[in-house]
Amino acid sequence: MKSQNLTFKETDQIIKLLKSGKVGVMPTDTIYGIVGLALNPKTVEEIYSLRKRTTDKPMIILISSIEDLRKFDIKITKAQTDFLKKIWPNPVSVILPCLQDKFSYLHRDKKSLAFRIPKNEILQGILKKVGPLVAPSTNFEDSKPAETIHKAKQYFGDKVSFYVDGGKLKSKPSTIVRLYKDGTRIVLREGTYRV
Repeated sequence: MKSQNLTFKETDQIIKLLKSGKVGVMPTDTIYGIVGLALNPKTVEEIYSLRKRTTDKPMIILISSIEDLRKFDIKITKAQTDFLKKIWPNPVSVILPCLQDKFSYLHRDKKSLAFRIPKNEILQGILKKVGPLVAPSTNFEDSKPAETIHKAKQYFGDKVSFYVDGGKLKSKPSTIVRLYKDGTRIVLREGTYRV
């Protein structure tokens, strides 16, 4: 499937697969991501297993709106909201506290999660229909992220349910920012977008 001319039927098929807990590979606003429902613990564990990822490292979560943070019991201050409205949608991942044990399968006992609203209309549309998605880069840990669907297939073959081809994607990863209640922030990783 080519991302720039995904038909309604193909998009609908992707939405159905994701809602049923399946995993796929598609372009994000930076590079290819291996995506699955963030609120489905089984799906999240499957992605850890597929990527051979260290299990104590949380994954970035893509959301469609600031309101989606409520799904993770995250309450933000006015100062935090003002900052998020200024920078999103953009390739900026923001770390916020998430203290609830029921989300430990996501925060891996780090008690915080990183969120991003992607600047990619197709992905935005899918997020609005299926809800938040984990979307780590398409590679095994300590290997180079896939820049093409061909390379992604070398990594995961038929172990994922769908591939969306967005051509060659090469980009810096997202900028990562830790955001505090008073709106102050620390840039932990400088990426494509300067905060």
